[in-house]
This record gives sequence, C-alpha cells and structure tokens, in this order.
Amino acid sequence: MVHQKKKVVEEVSGWLRIHDDGSVDRTWTGPPEVKFMAEPVPPHEEFKEGVAVRDVTVDEKSGLKVRIYLPQLEPDYTDNNHNKLPIIVHFHGGGFCVTQADWYMYYHIYSRLARSASAIVVSVYLRLAPEHRLPAAMDDGFSALVWLRSLGRGHGSYEPWLHDYGDFNRVFLVGDSSGGNVVHQVAARAGLVDLSPVRLAGGIPIHPGFVRSVRSKSEMEQPESPFLTLDMVDSFLKLALPEGCTKDHPFTRPGGLAAPPLDGLNLPPFLLCVAESDLMRDTQMEYCEAMKEASKDLELLISPGVGHSFYLNKIAVDMDPHTAAQTTALIDGIIEFIKKH
Repeated sequence: MVHQKKKVVEEVSGWLRIHDDGSVDRTWTGPPEVKFMAEPVPPHEEFKEGVAVRDVTVDEKSGLKVRIYLPQLEPDYTDNNHNKLPIIVHFHGGGFCVTQADWYMYYHIYSRLARSASAIVVSVYLRLAPEHRLPAAMDDGFSALVWLRSLGRGHGSYEPWLHDYGDFNRVFLVGDSSGGNVVHQVAARAGLVDLSPVRLAGGIPIHPGFVRSVRSKSEMEQPESPFLTLDMVDSFLKLALPEGCTKDHPFTRPGGLAAPPLDGLNLPPFLLCVAESDLMRDTQMEYCEAMKEASKDLELLISPGVGHSFYLNKIAVDMDPHTAAQTTALIDGIIEFIKKH
C-alpha cells in the first residue's frame, strides 16, 4: 500500500501548518535561536528561584488543565485571611491558534510576576483553533473561573495551594495578546453570574488582539515584530473566528457596533496595557476610549518604544536594556494595580 505524503494547504510563518487531511502541525520552523521560548517547561513542586509550579486537571471530562505558580512564602507567614495571596488567572496569547500555558515564554514572565507580586498565578491551557474555533478559548477561561468558585465553596477536588494560600476575594484576570480578548469576554460573562466567594477584582488585558475589518493607521505604519505580523493577524483570525465572521466580531472588536454595548456590561476595574509600537495600538486605544465613554473604570499603561508582547521575548529582555526596563515597569504597574484592588 502506497502512503501519500500529506500536503501543506495553509501555513502561518513558522508557527503552524495545516495539511490536506485536516491535521495541524505546530512544530516551530522559525529561527532556531528562539525555539527555546516555545519549549514546554515541566512542572516542579519544589521551589526554584522562589516559585513552585504544578499542573492540575480542572475538568476530567473535557481535559481542561491549569498551571499553578506558587511563590515561596516568607518564614513568618501565618495562615489567616490578612495574609492570603491574590489570585491571577492568566490566559496565554498566540492568536487563539498557537502556544501553550507551559511554554518558556510564559514561564519566565509569570514565575517572575508570581514572585514579584506575591500572588498565585493560575494559567489556563486554552484550546486552540482551528480544531477548536472561538468561543472555545473564552469557554475555557470562564470554566477556570467557575472552577475557582467551586474550590472557594468547598466543592469538588481539594487544591491545597489555592485553598491554603489563595484569596478568593481578590481574583484578577490577565491575558497576553489574544489572551487579552479572553479577559474582556470572561469578565463580561462573570458580571452576569454569582461567583461568590470569588470576587473578580480586576482585568488586565496586555496588548490585546483588538482589530477591525478596516486596517488601522498603526497596522499600516508600525514595524512588524517576531511576535506579530499582519499575515499572522489575518491568518490566525481566519482560522479562529466563527465561520463566516469578520474581524468586526465582538471577540476581536469588543467596542464595535456588533458587540454588546459596553455601558451595559458589569465589569471590574481594568488596567489596559498598550505598547507604543504595537501594530494594534490604534484599535486598542479605540477600545480604551469606548470603555471611558461607557463610564468604565479603566487605567491605561503605555510602554514607550517597544512592540507587541515585548516582555515575552526573553532574548530582548536579557540583551536590550530598554526592553528590560520596560518589562520591569510593566510588572511594577500590574503590581500597583493589584495592590489598589
């Protein structure tokens, strides 16, 4: 029997290939020197550089998993509500099509955030398109929040790190790039239900993947980066959005005419993080203005002289003093926001 070689019918610049039989290959084929950032980091329940990491299955039926980062506690830590740690629920980026919660690019920054903010980070393994088109990622993000509610109410399985150290009254959502879109959608859903004892204290979209059908000025003028090209934006969203939908869909344009009116949403305070040289800067700022017009509590943190998801690029963080300084400023801004709420 002759086996025909699978043909690539669609490819997204180094990140993803779709074959004629419908299978998807996400083997990294870009520059080999950056491949380490796309490598999975195994969990380690012993503390390394002040953080321990474990993977937990949230739902046996669906297979939904989360990665939990626990910072090392001070020797004088006492288990009382005053000392409980805020919980940061993290949604990874990747245009809804690539990357995983255990990749080194997230490990290096979210272990640092857990340590610096003295917070527990719960990073959700979101399902990926095209196998799982939207709203799959939003559903997974919301399911993780419902799981936290069940833990807080003493239902389901016992999760010692969250039970012993987590403050369910101070839960924050944070998302990189397309994960920022998930932050908005999950926060909007959360505003419709009783999550007690969980209190959603804030949402932090970092360089969210907000776009529209008509190219913005920044899309046409800002330089492309390894983490974001126009081809990636168009190709990933074509694979991720519901069939037949345009970039004006509420998932990618939450402040647009097709989206539920923002003034009708019950949202927590938001910290919108924008990179000055991001291709999507203009559409992120349109979202900012729409939120303010809807009288939503929104702070803006702008990182000058850097591009989309700059803080995830470990090479630039290590080699370029400006990227390193802006990464520190971003983390400090997030910590300040968390302390206020």
